[in-house]
Amino acid sequence: MTAIQACPLPEDALLCRYASDGGYADCYAVEVDGAVSLPQYLRAFYTGRLFRLERLILRLAVNRPSSDAQLLQLAAGATNSFAAWTVEARDHRQLLLSDYLGRTRSWLMVLPLAGAPVPHTRLYFGSAVVPLRTAADGVPRMGWLFHALLGFHRLYSRLLLRGALARLHRPALI
Repeated sequence: MTAIQACPLPEDALLCRYASDGGYADCYAVEVDGAVSLPQYLRAFYTGRLFRLERLILRLAVNRPSSDAQLLQLAAGATNSFAAWTVEARDHRQLLLSDYLGRTRSWLMVLPLAGAPVPHTRLYFGSAVVPLRTAADGVPRMGWLFHALLGFHRLYSRLLLRGALARLHRPALI
C-alpha cells in the first residue's frame, strides 16, 4: 500500500475556508489503484472498524446514532446529516461536514489521476477546528485541550484513512 502523507490542501478543497483565521486545518492523502468515486470512498471510510467505534461512542455519549442505511443515503446525496455531522458543502468529488456544535469539520475528497496506464485515485481526508474563544487582543486562538490532543488527532486521522484504503481493496464494503 502507498504511504499516507500529510500534505497541503488542494486549492479547490472545500476545507480551505478553515485553514486561516486562527483555526486549524490538516490534510492527508494516499493514492490507490483504480477509479474510486466519492460514494465508494465515503462507504469505505465510515464503515471501517475504527470509525464504527466512533459511531458507537457518538451514540452513547451524545445521543447521535447512525446506521449504514443513513451512510448510504449520505453517500448518494439523499440526506444532509449523518451521526453528529451535517453537510456544509459538497460536489461530485468532495464532501465537507460540520459537527453538531459547529466546532469541527471533516472533509473527504477523491481526485482521479490522469497520465497513468491504469486508473489511479488520490484520496484526501482532512479536518478543521474552529477556535472557541478570542484572546483579549482579538486574535482567535486554540485552547490547551486542542494542543494536548493534537498528536492523537494526527494519528487517528492516518488510521481512519488507512482503514478506508484497506476496505477499498475488499470486494464488499457494507
